[in-house]
Amino acid sequence: MTRPRSAAIARPLPAPLPHRLSLLFVASMIALFLTVANARAVDIQPFETPAGLSVWLVEDHTVPIIAVDFAFSGGSAQDPDGKEGLTNLLSATLDEGAGDLTSRAFQERMQDLAIKIGFDAGRDAFYGSLRTLTPNAEDAFEMLRLAVTEPRFDADAVERMRSQIVAGLRRQEKDPDAIAARTFARTVFPDHPYGRPANGTEETVSALTPADLKAQHQRLFAQSSLKIAVVGAIDAATLGPLLDRVFAALPAEPDLTPVAEITPRTEIEEAVTLDVPQTAIRIGLPGLKRDDPDFIPAYVMNHILGGGSFSSWLYDEVREKRGLAYSVGSYLVPYDHAGMLIAATGTRADRAGETLQIIGEQMGRMATQGPTEEELAKAKSFLTGSYALRFDTSGKIANQLLGIRMEKLGLDYIDKRNSLIEAVTLEDIKRVAKRLLGSASPTIVTVGPKQPS
Repeated sequence: MTRPRSAAIARPLPAPLPHRLSLLFVASMIALFLTVANARAVDIQPFETPAGLSVWLVEDHTVPIIAVDFAFSGGSAQDPDGKEGLTNLLSATLDEGAGDLTSRAFQERMQDLAIKIGFDAGRDAFYGSLRTLTPNAEDAFEMLRLAVTEPRFDADAVERMRSQIVAGLRRQEKDPDAIAARTFARTVFPDHPYGRPANGTEETVSALTPADLKAQHQRLFAQSSLKIAVVGAIDAATLGPLLDRVFAALPAEPDLTPVAEITPRTEIEEAVTLDVPQTAIRIGLPGLKRDDPDFIPAYVMNHILGGGSFSSWLYDEVREKRGLAYSVGSYLVPYDHAGMLIAATGTRADRAGETLQIIGEQMGRMATQGPTEEELAKAKSFLTGSYALRFDTSGKIANQLLGIRMEKLGLDYIDKRNSLIEAVTLEDIKRVAKRLLGSASPTIVTVGPKQPS
């Protein structure tokens, strides 16, 4: 269970820490990656803070580390028209100075405390995280409070982060994969927030102001849409007041613009001419939202088709047998208001047509024939056996818990997830494959050199 990530923002390197703190930080991060090394049951404690915030906690005193993941409803789909990229810029500037601390002072303070605070803008939610040593919890949660409730949005810090985002957008103007992704979204979701560029354009981002950031911050950050997951060496009685200090002063309700339900457009072919050696390819069909009863069978089906990396049909047919691409795969995209199944690859421009044909054949094969019993058994074995790897660090567990909360899968999902996978039958696979792959022609977007007529 992963969540969408905004573009990484490079920051100037701070001055080196004192040697003792550097060693402590390194040792702590090593310990973080060793947490919960053996697969075991995750004991989730749901509770409410004194102020009424809902929290899922996994108490683990193996190492003195606390991992906090949280999210507010409303991501880049809440960007106003003409201000695309606003929520992404918000995620890049919240920790660029807060309260009485300038950007540099804030970053230096985090380094001194050996803590990490981060923010990301997804399509439907705004995410945040905190990683800290337990002895530094009081100070770390205070730093998080400042970033969440008192961001400064100083003009110089905003300009620095905006310039970095704009520079990245300019590089993407010559990147066939980035162009394909933007063109694809615009094509399948016309006149809809999902079709607009989440990171914005050079023009929209350049025009954003600190006042825009303050307004978006006030619209999105509210208690009623907040979900929190915490893993680490802390108990509920200690954690509750710390979380209240961070979040309880926020408004009760967000000011969100309703996002319409939408079915992705199909049977469209869009070719963008770009003078590059390879052609980027995106192929898409309507998929499923996460609460659809067929989602788990579709997840298993897609693993066999293109989600299983080295074991998938697409990898075998496109890369292994023909050497047409280095990377090829398919994936399900369950947004809050739409679902998609997307296949993607990049190949030599003169073999783009052949590659498209092979991907289409494999989709058709799945829709009409489906996998064998052996292929289904291998897929289920991998998906159930690898699930424990999502819980081998405190941070991963917090991320999984937050995803389960955001997708409303229930407190017992971790315990029953593998049994849901095991229950999938060949008949289920064939039914969902026909539903997703056999009902319409896909939308196809290519970006590369112009092909001969």
